[in-house]
Amino acid sequence: MDLSKKIKQLRFKSGLTQEQLAEKLGVVAQSVSKWENAVAMPDIATLPLLAEVFGVSIDDLFDLTAEQRFNRIENRMDCESELPQDIFREYEDYLKSQLSVEHNRKRATELISYLYWHRMETYAQKVRKYAKDAVRMAPGEKGCQWMLQKAEGHCSWDWNISNHSKAIDFYRELTERAPGERLPYMYLIDNLIADHRSDEAEHYLGKLSSIEGFEPIMAEVYRAHIALSRFNEPEADRIMEELGERYPDSSVYLFEAAQYYAKKCDYEKAIGMYEISFEKETRRPRFTDELMGIADIYEIMGEPLKAADTYSRIIDVLKNEWGMTEDTGLKDAIAERERLLKKANSFNASSRAPEHIGSGELDG
Repeated sequence: MDLSKKIKQLRFKSGLTQEQLAEKLGVVAQSVSKWENAVAMPDIATLPLLAEVFGVSIDDLFDLTAEQRFNRIENRMDCESELPQDIFREYEDYLKSQLSVEHNRKRATELISYLYWHRMETYAQKVRKYAKDAVRMAPGEKGCQWMLQKAEGHCSWDWNISNHSKAIDFYRELTERAPGERLPYMYLIDNLIADHRSDEAEHYLGKLSSIEGFEPIMAEVYRAHIALSRFNEPEADRIMEELGERYPDSSVYLFEAAQYYAKKCDYEKAIGMYEISFEKETRRPRFTDELMGIADIYEIMGEPLKAADTYSRIIDVLKNEWGMTEDTGLKDAIAERERLLKKANSFNASSRAPEHIGSGELDG
């Protein structure tokens, strides 16, 4: 149904004449008549009020298919860091209504999860800001420390809080329900290694390696990380070095080697591997994981200007390869570059400060 017929149908349903609808919208009755006869279309600024008068969403005015509505919901979350409350509720209600529709259930479930994560991240950003302000005001008190820890994913000293046993149980259950799927095994092994449960990780790596399509290079990478989790660094290094000799041009090896050396704090080597991995990437558009890793390392090394320059490269990829203009990812990258530039300027100002102090000031 086109918009003209939809307006007419909703007007009848609401029991309104053309004159009454026009009055509510602040237009003349002839405008409503033209809309309903497809002679003209409502101005885009009128659509929100039109939807409000009829008690429907703007999407309802256009009779979008479920897939079109799903795409609009996803695209808006991709482009906006915070949704207005009325829009959030509208999306929540619609997605919940689709959970009972068999052929829409999977997509609706994914999107409602994204919707709640989007809201969670929106509030987490606010938690980070205010919790940090509170901690700065009273650095000797625990106060908001735990909130900051949860919002930013800080390390927790207490093992009972920092261990990954719940994630391990979940992914173990998934491997039992879907023994032929690789991803549940990989997430399970990741969490086992993080908790130094190396024997279990090795056991599940054996199962994962038997699944068709699993990358042999990744099996060796996992073995290296399992060796690290056993505090056997020489064995881990040996595995990675042999992989480099066998697969020097493999994109999988190059990226995983960069990850490995970054985790070992061998930063110069990690940057080199990240750069080679990014340079050899043939896919377009390219992902920016390598560049983000490089930027993080430069900041850790106390070189925020180099980190900012790396974010300029990330922004270039997002704009020119992904075609981003208003997306949240692009906005975040620009904001991160600005933060790093301010940090670099602050460093430079600190290093120059003594040059501006006169001898009299030093003596005084």
